[in-house]
Order: sequence, then structure tokens, then C-alpha cells
Amino acid sequence: MLSRLAEVLVPTVGRLTVTTDTGAVLAPGSIIAVNHTSLADPAVVLAALHRLGVEPVVMATAGLWRIPLLGRALARGSHIPVHRGDHRRAAGCLDLAAAALREGRLVLLYGEGGIPPRTDAAETPPVAFRSGLARLAARSGAPVVPVGQAGARRVTSGNVAKQIAGLATAPLRRPALHVHVGTPVLLSGDRTARTAQAHAAVTAAWRTAAAHLGEPAAYPVRHTAEPRHETWSAPAPDTVPDLARRQ
Repeated sequence: MLSRLAEVLVPTVGRLTVTTDTGAVLAPGSIIAVNHTSLADPAVVLAALHRLGVEPVVMATAGLWRIPLLGRALARGSHIPVHRGDHRRAAGCLDLAAAALREGRLVLLYGEGGIPPRTDAAETPPVAFRSGLARLAARSGAPVVPVGQAGARRVTSGNVAKQIAGLATAPLRRPALHVHVGTPVLLSGDRTARTAQAHAAVTAAWRTAAAHLGEPAAYPVRHTAEPRHETWSAPAPDTVPDLARRQ
């Protein structure tokens, strides 16, 4: 339900484009790891994934379940509340995520664990990841699909007043939004190594998305190449049929 709603609403506030690596596969039982920059980016990412035929289970902060309409929609979709600061309940949410992966669901989570405290609308690389992603990957053995999104801060960012103003004017401005799906990776090593591998993969996907929008932060120091625009290529029919349905 949330994914379908996102695909309806997102085009009203921005111009969404989606690309993937040639080897990108959103296979059942995969973890989708995304960079987090704005209150708007979950809807942007869900809309992009819905175009690719995927409706993931989302791991999100438990406070969202207290918002009347949104909370009911999250509960109906079997999404997973994350209780930060409560170790017992935090472990329980990983159990739920691992169970969803075993059932062939795709689980979407944000490795950073929160939105960066910035007031501007510019793009910056993902900050350090928390350990939850590495722990879930180790427990489940699931591949991690890195996803980078850029442009959501142009919809809403900053303090409360700026966020409200941004959301109110977005339908008139219709900023460019881009989501890029990278090639899945199997994490290895200890928790620190796994976390670093996931962070590097998501950062690479984010750079592709940000470069597509011409964001200066997408280019490392002394990098002078033009933005790399990936083209989408469907896998063989017997691989992951859902990925072939892009619209």
C-alpha cells in the first residue's frame, strides 16, 4: 500500500528518474540499503522501487507508528518498527527482519539510522553506518542491494519551518529526484568490515544518483569526469521476473 501510494504522490512534488547497474538484481530475500537525507526520501525510494516491481518491508523508527493514518498503513503492510535505545526490542526487530527475508520478502533499511542535522538542501556523502545492517546480513546471509537517492532534500530539509515551506512549494518547483540501484554485494569479515563494505557500496550508488542531478558533492576531489548515467537492463526472464516491470 505504501509503495503504491508513494508512486502516486511523488510525481506531484518532483520529477523522479530511476537507473540501475547492469548487474543489479532485486532478488527475493535481499536487504535493500539506502542513504537517508530527508523526511521525503522514503517515499521517493519506495516510488522508484515500485516502478521496478518491488514492494519491500521497511524498517523505520517506531515513532512513525504513533502517527494515526501512517501508523495503520505501516502495520497493515507488516513493516518493522525500530526501537532505538532499547536493546531487547532492537534485537526483536532484527528477528522480524530476518524472518521476512526467509519468507522471500525484501527488507529496506537505512544504515545511517537517521537524517543528518543540516539546514541546507545540498547533497553530501552518507555518514557512518550503524551496526544493524551488518548484523542483519550476518544473521540472514542475505545479499545487500545498495541504493542511492539524491534530490529529496530539495523537497524538504532543514528546520520545521523550512520543511513545511519546502513541501508546500514542491508541487510548483517540482525538483529533480534520482534513485540508482547498485549491484548486490555479499558482506564478509567481522562486523566492522561488513559495515564498511555496505557503506562503500551505498556511497557509490549515491554518487551515481547525485551525479545524475549534477550535484558537486558527487565527485571526489580531483575528479573531472562527466556524470555517469547508468542504463537499465532487465535480467533474463527466469532470473527475477518482477525487476523487468519498470513502470
